[in-house]
Amino acid sequence: MVGGHRRVPALFWWAGAHSSLNAAPVLPITSAMSIETTLLRVDAIRQALADPAKLIGSEVGAAGGTEAPSQSSSASPFAAALAQANASYPSSIASSAEGAGSGAGLTGVEPVDYGTLPASLGAGQGASSRIVAAAESQIGQTEQPPGSNESPAIAEYRAATAGAEPGAPWCAYFVSWAARQAGEPIGPNGAGLGSVSEIWSWAQSTGRAVANGPGVVPRPGDLIVFGGEHVGIVREVLPDGRIATIEGNYENKVAANVRSASEATGYVSMS
Repeated sequence: MVGGHRRVPALFWWAGAHSSLNAAPVLPITSAMSIETTLLRVDAIRQALADPAKLIGSEVGAAGGTEAPSQSSSASPFAAALAQANASYPSSIASSAEGAGSGAGLTGVEPVDYGTLPASLGAGQGASSRIVAAAESQIGQTEQPPGSNESPAIAEYRAATAGAEPGAPWCAYFVSWAARQAGEPIGPNGAGLGSVSEIWSWAQSTGRAVANGPGVVPRPGDLIVFGGEHVGIVREVLPDGRIATIEGNYENKVAANVRSASEATGYVSMS
């Protein structure tokens, strides 16, 4: 006893104080906070730092990943700071960044134009070479059935001549088609010609007709004429003077042939 009063043992006082502190809500760290409470608070901070999602108040989405924090008045200080930083980010820079992945917003970049591929065979060569190339591409095409003057290919040859007649002899249709494919259509207004006599008349009227005779040497791509009966295309002049040709309607097909220099009655210059 001290001064007539019973002294409370120190052990009981400390237990009561400890119980009282535990019952109180967790407070920020201050000089009045107990060591135990301080340790609990430090542990809570350590757990929050180990899990950043808790620090910004976010949750794991159903599809995986972390959802963006919702914008509300109850946002954490970290979320508020992040929102403030985003708000101050220049909008022009943000727009450029959004367009960088898809190419949007780029200036001075034009789409590549690869141009149009030429429709004619052998584009870039001379007209004579293109005529030969077109004719060579058809070697082996045959009438169906033989002797009918008909086939899908022959129908295409006829399409190069205005007024062409189905089932008619087609050697003139073939050379008209080859010339059109080469970009050098024959006949008035390039309408093609359906007979050998018409081809020769047109050649005479345009200064293209060359009568065969001594010293006459045709050039590849020229038309080779046999009277009023047949016409073909000069493929090349052989070293011995003979003429290699490509002829439509020769033995019911498009055929590579070799003629003697004296067989032709004339040539139509196509160069």
